[in-house]
Amino acid sequence: AAAPGRCLFMKYRSPLVSRYASKEMAYNFSDRKKFTTWRKLWIYLAKAEKALGLLITDAQILEMETHAEEIDFAMAAEEERKLRHDVMAHVHTYAHCCPTAAPIIHLGATSCYVGDNTCSVIIPVNSLCSFLLQLARVIDRLANFADKYAHLPTLGFTHYQPAQLTTVGKRACLWLQDLVMDMRNLQRARDDLRFRGVKGTTGTQASFLQLFQGDYNKVEELDRMVTEMAGFKKAYLVTGQTYSRKVDVDCLSNLASLGATVHKICTDIRLLANLKEIEEPFEKEQIGSSAMPYKRNPMRSERCCSLARHLVVLIADPLQTASVQWLERSLDDSANRRISLPESFLTADIILSTLQNITEGLVVYPKVIERHIRHELPFMATENIIMAMVKAGGNRQDCHEKIRVLSQEAAAVVKQEGGDNNLLARVQRDPYFAPILEQLDALLDPKTFIGCAPQQVARFLSEEVRPLLEPYKAKMDVKIELEL
Repeated sequence: AAAPGRCLFMKYRSPLVSRYASKEMAYNFSDRKKFTTWRKLWIYLAKAEKALGLLITDAQILEMETHAEEIDFAMAAEEERKLRHDVMAHVHTYAHCCPTAAPIIHLGATSCYVGDNTCSVIIPVNSLCSFLLQLARVIDRLANFADKYAHLPTLGFTHYQPAQLTTVGKRACLWLQDLVMDMRNLQRARDDLRFRGVKGTTGTQASFLQLFQGDYNKVEELDRMVTEMAGFKKAYLVTGQTYSRKVDVDCLSNLASLGATVHKICTDIRLLANLKEIEEPFEKEQIGSSAMPYKRNPMRSERCCSLARHLVVLIADPLQTASVQWLERSLDDSANRRISLPESFLTADIILSTLQNITEGLVVYPKVIERHIRHELPFMATENIIMAMVKAGGNRQDCHEKIRVLSQEAAAVVKQEGGDNNLLARVQRDPYFAPILEQLDALLDPKTFIGCAPQQVARFLSEEVRPLLEPYKAKMDVKIELEL
């Protein structure tokens, strides 16, 4: 027989948990978290039913509370093997250690009372609150970065070809804008989530109406009391056996949108790393390549892109599940949701923590950026040179032709000979441009090409970013150290 330690490596383990996810998020979707939450829900139900007049004793509730954390997972597994029903397996397991309370555990409820309220409402609310704090930290780090480099000119790129200048800080604000949208979406998703409530088999609460001998007001009060005990202000007023699976779509679509944002940001960082303008953190003993010792690969950004793709495609599962639910409910949602819901939250947790680590250690190389600007700026400055010559008494058309010829000659040196852009030297040597030679340095100052970028950064940070972070200010200082 294999040694106990070796058994761990004899079967597939999801890398989301074994390699990447935080301990907190992994626990949030663990069996212990799930089934202890089931037991809390059974306790809430029993307490509310007792308060509303059903024959449930204090001793029964005390027994349930005393044994709420004592889960015999082996017994539960054996019960499920026999019963082929996970909820009833845990009802029997709980009843085994609560013999006095056994008759009233799960009284009047259906499986979705514990299933939906736990796996798809309580846990997501906790997870979304965690994500909002993580996202706030990422936004805070990037906002500081944008502010620091608001005035540093850099080449802009359209079609990944050099375009007009922007600033390093303004580019970071493009990333921030998407993250701010994601934060607002996640806040709304969290605030919109409701408790599934105490609704019975097809959502009509018929079993509870029978328990309370037709007293509709008591049924309504039971629903309200349990909802409040679970920490929610509202429950869904109408459900089938389950709450609408559109709730999962709404929640996971926002996570998928976050995945798209992170993929774009980290792709940009990878492109800039190739240019050696910006790098993600690189540990002192980190190895970039097993074959090429000099390499500094953007491993963290690549991980984010890889996992973000997974997060983006996971939205297809809840979309299809919601579309194929029959009438009040069909069970073909269950197995799919056991995978798609935890994986979405675990993946989002990983990419947020990794992105926080990246944004806390981004390295900028101003001299490299300056060299790239010098390489391209003479071409971009041609319109300024033409305008200066016209102001000095020159003819616009004559000047345009001169610049066109000199630009093409300089471009040939760059593209065909691999040389540096020498357009400026050509302009300086041509007697035609003698009237403006003293103005050339000013005409080629990169800061005159960045438009309103610094002012846009300042306004965006003060009006849209900083106010959004205010509720999280007290918990902003935690840093992320990646274990792998």
